[in-house]
Amino acid sequence: MIQYRKILKLTEQGISIRGISAITGHGRSKIREVIYLAKEKSLSTTLLTEVDDQWMEEFLYPHKSLKNSGYGMIDFDYVHKELAKPGVHLALLHHTYETTCRLQKKIPHSYRSFIRYYKSDADKFKATLRIRRKPGELIEVDWCGMGSQIYDRDTGEKIKAYIFFATLPCSQYSYAEATLSMDLTSWVATHQRAFEYFRGVSQIIVPDNLKTSVTRHTIKELALNPTYQEMCAHYNIVCMPT
Repeated sequence: MIQYRKILKLTEQGISIRGISAITGHGRSKIREVIYLAKEKSLSTTLLTEVDDQWMEEFLYPHKSLKNSGYGMIDFDYVHKELAKPGVHLALLHHTYETTCRLQKKIPHSYRSFIRYYKSDADKFKATLRIRRKPGELIEVDWCGMGSQIYDRDTGEKIKAYIFFATLPCSQYSYAEATLSMDLTSWVATHQRAFEYFRGVSQIIVPDNLKTSVTRHTIKELALNPTYQEMCAHYNIVCMPT
């Protein structure tokens, strides 16, 4: 495997491309390519101590990782061409992609991975990426990170808290709320308060594959938690888990 981290560390130290080639044994054209991609993707040199070369390869060459992953390939040229048509958006194209994968008995990428790979392809060829969604059309929801703590003002006791997050991806306008549980009651209630905060609901909601929202999500079948499904039906929202 290419010594990506070593190439970039030596570059940071001011070593010439010829010198890096002599130290690593890699061709100068490959070294120039790695340096260019790292700069193009604004890769922080402080990250080099935290990741390995496999991670670097997947970051710098996402298409190579995608091709060898066992998942169904995405026809980026088709996606970009279809996006130029009125009324066509990435969610619709992802649905078409999922259908094609299932017919070919291949594993489809999630919606988030789909748009991440497409954006990477668009950026690579300097293509203009259209807004993924019309403003207000989609809300992404999830529990955030490792959670937090709140303190009882009377006893000083530390109490575990979980952070619910809802985001409108077009504007990045967000709603966050701390709860004492990640159970179904809290999950639905935080959605309702998020809708009140946004003063409306979206056409589509995108939760992660949490047990509170999705009971089964396979290549052939998607089953929502009945209570969560009732909530979506009440608000007339289409649920598209990642």
